[in-house]
Amino acid sequence: MLASADVLILSLLLSAAPAQAPNTVTRETTTVATVDRINQADRVLTAHSQGQGGKVAHTFKVDPGVKVFDELKVGDVVTVRHTESVVVEVRPDAKLTELQDTTEAGKAGDATIVQQQKRVVIFEDVDSQGLFVTYRTQNNQRGRYPIQNKELLKGLRRGDRIEITLTLARAISIERKR
Repeated sequence: MLASADVLILSLLLSAAPAQAPNTVTRETTTVATVDRINQADRVLTAHSQGQGGKVAHTFKVDPGVKVFDELKVGDVVTVRHTESVVVEVRPDAKLTELQDTTEAGKAGDATIVQQQKRVVIFEDVDSQGLFVTYRTQNNQRGRYPIQNKELLKGLRRGDRIEITLTLARAISIERKR
């Protein structure tokens, strides 16, 4: 026989609001960079671009259908088109984590994945223009991250523990600048 406290807990669990579906944004993006290394056997292109903080390194796994890859030379300036996906999921009971490389696990389900990283943080705030999100890390450090698509913020509330997954896929086209 169930005690009245057990009945109350059971009814609360059964009547709880359904979990929020993850917010997912997938987009094609382009990067203009200078070729540093070419690994023909694995179809990997290593390049760099100039960012605000200096040189930014990029590694692209290139789809076999991209024929110009075979013609590239070190020093070429290229525009690489690739896809990236960001998933933000509310995880109330998740333990805060540092940035984790989950590439191998991601590749097990999708061979086009080049890199995948996950992290659980506490969502704190969005700036007044909705351009940056502020979060708190496992070490109680405050971080700030630019938001390129506000769909990622849908349904989030201050104090939510969120798991963020960033996935980069194969390069789908390369144009060489002449």
